[in-house]
Amino acid sequence: LTLASSVALANSCPREMKAIDAPLPKAKLSAEQKSEVQKLRAEGESHHKAGKHAESMAALGKAKGILGIK
Repeated sequence: LTLASSVALANSCPREMKAIDAPLPKAKLSAEQKSEVQKLRAEGESHHKAGKHAESMAALGKAKGILGIK
């Protein structure tokens, strides 16, 4: 079960990154918010590459929250 969860999260990370990347250029955010989204997006990718998928999803989830994405 743990292995299946890890695989599911690993596959979700890139999809979550794309969900952030698509609206980011046109998002109506303050410079501070945009910077925070970019930082969280980068953290998410870094965690994903390190195999820390739960941490990746947490960072990406925060970025999506700032963007107003569910």
